[in-house]
Amino acid sequence: MPVLSPPDPDFASEAEHTVWERLASQLPDDAILIANQRITAGGEEVELDLLVLWPGMGIVAIEVKGGLVSVRDGVWLQSDRSGAHNLRRSPITQAQSARHALLHFLNERSSRPIGRSVHMVALPYTEVPATWDVPDAPRALVLDTTDLPQIMDRLAYALRTVPRDHHAPLDALQAEDAVKALRATHLAITNHQALARRIEDAGNTFSREQERAVALLRLQHRAQVIGGAGSGKTHLAMIKARTLARDGFRTALLCYSRGLARHFQLLSATWPEEERPAFVGLFHDLPVRWGAGSPEEFDGEQADYYEEYLPRRLAEVAAAQGEDELFDAIVVDEAQDFADIWWDGLLLCLRDQQDGVLFVFTDEHQTVFDREGRAPITLNPFPLDDNLRNSGRIAKTFAALTPLSQNPRMEEGLPVRFVQSSTDSAVGAADDVVDGLLDEGWDSGDIALLTTGSRHPEQKAQIEISGFDGYWDQFFAAEDVFYGHVLNFKGLERRVVVLAVNGFQSLDRAPQLLYVGLSRARSLLVVVGDAGGIWDVGGGDVWAAIDKGVG
Repeated sequence: MPVLSPPDPDFASEAEHTVWERLASQLPDDAILIANQRITAGGEEVELDLLVLWPGMGIVAIEVKGGLVSVRDGVWLQSDRSGAHNLRRSPITQAQSARHALLHFLNERSSRPIGRSVHMVALPYTEVPATWDVPDAPRALVLDTTDLPQIMDRLAYALRTVPRDHHAPLDALQAEDAVKALRATHLAITNHQALARRIEDAGNTFSREQERAVALLRLQHRAQVIGGAGSGKTHLAMIKARTLARDGFRTALLCYSRGLARHFQLLSATWPEEERPAFVGLFHDLPVRWGAGSPEEFDGEQADYYEEYLPRRLAEVAAAQGEDELFDAIVVDEAQDFADIWWDGLLLCLRDQQDGVLFVFTDEHQTVFDREGRAPITLNPFPLDDNLRNSGRIAKTFAALTPLSQNPRMEEGLPVRFVQSSTDSAVGAADDVVDGLLDEGWDSGDIALLTTGSRHPEQKAQIEISGFDGYWDQFFAAEDVFYGHVLNFKGLERRVVVLAVNGFQSLDRAPQLLYVGLSRARSLLVVVGDAGGIWDVGGGDVWAAIDKGVG
């Protein structure tokens, strides 16, 4: 029997269950059979009904349709007790699109081409006629009720005869890596769907208050919203982008951080299609999408590519776009990360550069990168005064570093913990703290270990193996301890944060980095480092708050 994932799926239809049972009884032990696999592609969620990873043979993506299925004049029909209905989309096209999204997803996370693959349609209650002649769905790619007794052989035949590429089939190691990546992204999507339901819960008082705050600005075409860590800026940015899209504005939702961009993509994919912004993601991905050129094509330092080349190219490629590609509205989160040259190019992405909608959400005290910029908004900023993320004790540790005095809305919570360590040994001491937390019974998926100086070896290894998208999917899957750096964690949070203060790459930015690191935990904060060094960076008030919070 193959490896089943999950072992006991919750199927959307009995047809899927029927095909699953046949595959489970016939596939070999080294094959992997996956049900209802979700991935995100181009900001949209894609679901594969059934997926087979077969080492030595290849990958099969299967779309399952129940009832009696037929094709008349190129239109796919599905018949049940209520009659015949046109299928909105050809199932073979669905399977093909899902396979392409899958291959793109896996190849981004693999150092080798993922191998031979096919897409198929399974019609377990239909007997395909001998005269079957559908151009985009040859008989070799269609499984009907007569094929079920030998379905494994049909998959093997399709893999041997249909693929036009010359890739070798995936091996056992690739299959294992693929399963890990797919599980992480599936859980990331599932967790964001749960988050979307919580946000939309009528009883979510804080969310309703935030929505009212955005409503106050509904008549403004341009606004700057400022607030300290935990004030809900990111949530408000998403609400504003969603509202604009729902109102018919072609909208872009942008940020600088990869992790935050992935959060935007996963959560916006749960919204109705008419409420999704036209572009969701990294600022730097927008010019690349419009043809600015990839990092591999750039002849120069990689830092120059992101800091200078892409922002300048954005202005050029935006000028070459038609009206249908430009935007009515742009929403930027963590806007303090944007340099002036970035704003110059971004304004050219608006259909109306003078009066087009521009909303920015910012915290100048989180300016952790060595660049300066100001959003082109002249109105007075709209302040956010409440802290909606951190427990009262955690909020007090960084209160002296916030741009505005905050009103903590959460309970006092657990005492802050401090572990004395030299700067050089902070990472090792933080690893010991994580082990202790696990022994206490904390769930590994609730814990993040963040560094302020050099990156944790585990972070480097995960990015090397999985790529940036896979790395961040592991964070949102929340299955294991996450290893990250405060530079890349703005806008994000974890229930428990172990902050390893292991130095700073720039002493000028050290207070801001400490501020970001202290403000990421919701329930429990453990600070690891040298007390004197923390005093030097954060000041006496910050150290006193940490020391008092411990008590």
